Amino acid sequence: MKEAPLSFTNRLKPRNRSIISSKQAKLRFSLATGQAQEKTGKAMDTVKDKAQVAKNSASEQAVFAKDKACEAAEATKKKASEATEATKKKESETAEATKKKASQISESGKETAQSGKENTGGIVQKTGEQVMSMAQGAADAVKNTFGMNDKNPK
Repeated sequence: MKEAPLSFTNRLKPRNRSIISSKQAKLRFSLATGQAQEKTGKAMDTVKDKAQVAKNSASEQAVFAKDKACEAAEATKKKASEATEATKKKESETAEATKKKASQISESGKETAQSGKENTGGIVQKTGEQVMSMAQGAADAVKNTFGMNDKNPK
């Protein structure tokens, strides 16, 4: 069987082998460090990208929440305004109905007063006529008693 060929480092003297091994180790370390830094850089870029996406998403959600809050406030303001207007309208209608009813009652009172005045006037007139008639009757009776009645000839 053939022996495997010796590697380059195996063919050198032991002292030279350690120098080459040391250089190879440094080279490997340097290469590994570079690879690690590259991987770290890529990982950092990925983390930065994900952080930016999360930041953008949070920002969009904040804007959305703000818009919703503004819409809700506007809707509440509109409902309050509508309720105020409805209350004012109802209040105005009630006031108008009250004025109309007061006017009707006032008119009715005027009519009743006029009717009462007319009736009272008629009663006073009748009473006056009755008093005058009674007074005339009494005067006639006194005249008759004393014979001063012109209606009865002597």
